[in-house]
Amino acid sequence: MTATYEAQRTALAEVVAIPVTPFAEDGSVDRDTHRALLRRLLDGGVKTLTPNGNTGEFYALTPEERQLVTELTIEETGDRGAVLVGVGHDVPTAVASARHARAHGAQMVMIHQPVHPYVSDAGWVDYHRAVAEAVPELGVVPYLRNPLLPGARLAELADHCPNVVGVKYAVPDAARFAAFARDAGLERFVWVAGLAEPYAPSYFSAGATGFTSGLVNVAPSVSLNMIEALRSGDYQAAMKVWEQIRRFEELRAAGGSANNVSVVKEALASLGLCRRDVRAPSKPLPEDERAEVAAIAAGWSL
Repeated sequence: MTATYEAQRTALAEVVAIPVTPFAEDGSVDRDTHRALLRRLLDGGVKTLTPNGNTGEFYALTPEERQLVTELTIEETGDRGAVLVGVGHDVPTAVASARHARAHGAQMVMIHQPVHPYVSDAGWVDYHRAVAEAVPELGVVPYLRNPLLPGARLAELADHCPNVVGVKYAVPDAARFAAFARDAGLERFVWVAGLAEPYAPSYFSAGATGFTSGLVNVAPSVSLNMIEALRSGDYQAAMKVWEQIRRFEELRAAGGSANNVSVVKEALASLGLCRRDVRAPSKPLPEDERAEVAAIAAGWSL
C-alpha cells in the first residue's frame, strides 16, 4: 500500500462530514455562506469533508453547481483536511466528475450508489471499476446501500482497483454489516458507518472506524465527542451522545428520510447560519416542527 493511500485511509477513520449546500434568496448556491459553513466545520475540528453528498443535495444540483461545490470545498479546506468528493449518475458523468475532483486537488471520491432500477452484482463492479480506474491516484469509496450485494463483489472490485480503500456502508442492519465486512475483508478497507451517529455505536462494535454525519454541520463538537468515545471503547459515553442526538435524527429519518436535509438546514437557520431553503423533491419543515428543531440545536451549547 502506498503512503498516499494510507493517508486517505486515515482520513476516512474520522467523522466524515457531509456539508449542506446553502442557497441564496434567488435559488443559486450561496458561495459566501458555503465558505463560512465549511470554515465552521474545519474550525470545529472536522478533518474530512464530502462535498456533493446526500446532505449536500447532490441529486438536486446541476452539473455546474456540483463542480462549484467541489471547487469551493477544496479551496476552503486547503491543507486543513481531506476532501472526499461525491460523484455519480451515468458512467461518463461520474468519470468526468472524478477527474474534475482530481484536477482541483481532492484526495478521494465517493461513488454514490447507482440509482438505476436494474443493477446486477457484476454491473455494480463494472460501474465502480470504470470510475476507479479513471483516477488511480485518488482513493475511492463506494457508497453502499444495497443489502443484496455480496461482500465478495467488493473484494473483486478491489482486486482490480487497489485505490478502493474504504466503504461507506449505509444498509440499516448491523448484523448484515458485520457479515459483509468480513466477507469482503475487514482489514482490507476502512469501514465508514454511512448512516451517521444513530448507527455508529453498533457499526463500530462490528468493525467500523469512521462515520458520516450531517448533524456535524450544526454541532461539530457533538459528533466529535461521539467518535472519541467510540475510539476509546467507551460505549457508555457514546450512548450518552446517542441519547442527546436521538430526537434530531428521528426527525431526519421520519417518512423515509423525507426531511433529512430540511432538519439540518432548519437547525442552521435557527442559529442564523444559512437559509432553510431546500430543493425539490425535498421541502422545508412545516411550522410545527421548526420550533422543536431550534430548541434541540440551542440545547447543544454551540
